[in-house]
Amino acid sequence: MAVMENETWTHPSHIPHYLLRGDPFASRLSREADIVAAFYICIIGILSATGNGYVIYMTVKRKTKLKPPELMTVNLAIFDFGISVTGKPFFVVSSFSHRWLFGWEGCRFYGWAGFFFGCGSLITMTVVSLDRYLKICHLSYGSWLKRHHAFLCLAFVWAYAAFWATMPLVGWGNYAPEPFGTSCTLDWWLAQASVSGQTFVMAILFFCLVLPTVIIVFSYVMIIFKVKSSAKEISNFDARIRNSHELEIKLTKVAMLICAGFLIAWIPYAVVSVVSAFGEPDSVPISLSVIPTLLAKSSAMYNPIIYQVVDMKNSCAKSSCFQALKKRRHFRKSRFYTISGSLKDSPAAIETHIEL
Repeated sequence: MAVMENETWTHPSHIPHYLLRGDPFASRLSREADIVAAFYICIIGILSATGNGYVIYMTVKRKTKLKPPELMTVNLAIFDFGISVTGKPFFVVSSFSHRWLFGWEGCRFYGWAGFFFGCGSLITMTVVSLDRYLKICHLSYGSWLKRHHAFLCLAFVWAYAAFWATMPLVGWGNYAPEPFGTSCTLDWWLAQASVSGQTFVMAILFFCLVLPTVIIVFSYVMIIFKVKSSAKEISNFDARIRNSHELEIKLTKVAMLICAGFLIAWIPYAVVSVVSAFGEPDSVPISLSVIPTLLAKSSAMYNPIIYQVVDMKNSCAKSSCFQALKKRRHFRKSRFYTISGSLKDSPAAIETHIEL
């Protein structure tokens, strides 16, 4: 099948890259470049699946019920794990083969899975940033957060990601091969085809990138202002309140690192996609377009690393770093940080066991 069935190209001067060649799934990179990309994504996929799988296991194996913050951590790890196991093998096999091997149906599934899990990760982090903002800037919020509120948030995240990822499958938008041939993504080139294509691309950009990013940036900017303005006020409180406040700030820093890692990985890809959608044909060289794609595909690997680094830093702060390293050799003694934060009832518990 040379073209996708539900595409109607109304502007003859704007032809998508995959219609300009006989085989839309032939790699446009050298065989050597495909092999390098395959090895890179293979390593990223293994590290991401292992790290996020470990986070999921260590969180859900707790005998007590998961607290709302822990539910957010599991949700983010599930999305990152999903994008690792559903997308990376397709790309690796195709890159080693020097062409996409799974046809249009495989292309649609790959594009859907990548967009669904990527969007779900971003919206989860958006919810977390709002949670951080409300906890730091509106203290009364923390008193009513219950498990059923967290489940409602999770249901919203999954429904939101599923809605936008499924729209291209039901006729509004599409999934298409990347310019370099061995991967698939949203059909950004529809913006040059019709008004419907333009509205699709603009809606995706706004609701699945710009709006979440604005909320995240707003939340953490407001937190920074709040922390600076309340520093003197907090210093006058008793030790328990100061410890609680310091804990919230530490947990917020972890969440900021997670969001920053995701946005740094995805924003270059978004910029290249916008240029491809609204720029001149071949405005982005094929050899250049693959770099943001590979960077974006590495985003799912960062969070377990952040958890481990923060965990190590906390362990070193409480004892010698040598003892912390020794303890971490034991699988059951490792701890993971969740994203949002829950405070224990006693200062001693805050000192010994922090669960975000």
